[in-house]
Amino acid sequence: MRYLKNLWLWPILGFFLLSFASPSGQDQRVEVYDLRSWTHPTYTRIAVDIGKLREYTYGELKAPDRIFVDIFQAKLNPILHNKTFLVKNDYISQIRIAQKTSSTVRVVVDLDFKKIKRYDIFHLFDHFRVVIDIHPYESPAKPTLTTPAKPPQPTKSGYTMIRQLGLGVQRIVIDPGHGGRYPGCIGKGGLQEKHVVLDVSQRLKKLLESKTDLEVILTRESDIHLPLENRPVIANQKQGDLFISIHANAHRNRKLSGVQSFYLNFSTDPSVLETAAKENATSTKNISEMMDIIRKIARNTKIEESKEFALKIHKSLVKCLSQKYRNVKDMGVRGAPLWVLIGGKMPSVLIEVSYLSNSTEESRLRSPQYRQQVAQGIYEGILEYIDSLGKGN
Repeated sequence: MRYLKNLWLWPILGFFLLSFASPSGQDQRVEVYDLRSWTHPTYTRIAVDIGKLREYTYGELKAPDRIFVDIFQAKLNPILHNKTFLVKNDYISQIRIAQKTSSTVRVVVDLDFKKIKRYDIFHLFDHFRVVIDIHPYESPAKPTLTTPAKPPQPTKSGYTMIRQLGLGVQRIVIDPGHGGRYPGCIGKGGLQEKHVVLDVSQRLKKLLESKTDLEVILTRESDIHLPLENRPVIANQKQGDLFISIHANAHRNRKLSGVQSFYLNFSTDPSVLETAAKENATSTKNISEMMDIIRKIARNTKIEESKEFALKIHKSLVKCLSQKYRNVKDMGVRGAPLWVLIGGKMPSVLIEVSYLSNSTEESRLRSPQYRQQVAQGIYEGILEYIDSLGKGN
């Protein structure tokens, strides 16, 4: 078949040298910790995240049609064992991942060879991952109805460059805070921030994908650690149009409660600086880099647009929660020097959805209904922001 590559083995000499140098009996397998996929207008990409460099081989099988990738000296993260991912297009039905042998992880893509033009399988570094790109034959273009464009609305400071150029939104990056060995805030009842915000982020992704044509990417889809500095880098690499980092708040005063939102800027407010210090605690940067960091914040050209984005989400979230819950406090929208917002090329915000240190809000955050309402509020705020950019976004 003309889209088929020959069975291909990529040897890595360094891996074998390391293996022989390791103490006998030590488990040399590296964890395959995530599998992600997203469909673009012209192809589907599947990424398999692996802890370190590993050999892999790939090929295709028929009856039924499928592509496979075998990753050697690897073990599957327990949450991925025998997992199946459904795909929303007409040329791929599903993606499967499993521990084929004690030292081999297999990824299988079930598809229809008659509908695909070609596929490419390759690897990327930092972090190491195997990528599968599947390109279908072009389908006849569907006729579309055009509607008159609605001009963008100005922000409080006027028309930003984004609005002057008539730019829209196609791809949103959602960042569930913390993860892995960094749990974030922990409530008095033991509820951990990293689990709460991942669940809210997944609910928000589902809302956006089921009700809009927007593409949604999560910076993490499982309980793994991502350095703060890498999160906006991921958003840039994915060419995100918007970036939303989702967190839960905490304070020494356990009576404090409510919703608080941030965009990147400097601040002299002691409460804001305390939040920034807490959220930036896992940064790997050093004091010697401070001036460069300050310059990055000062040169940020999207402050006004990020502020507008934060205001829309914040207002919507407070309103949505207040419809079903009593005494939801509006803690305001502030600028803050938050690491996770530095370096992003798109409007970027951080949302503290509730206080885990408050017993009432910790109890609410345990509830799937409350988390769904949080996701709904953020979702409606995103749509309101996109609408403010003008029709057709």
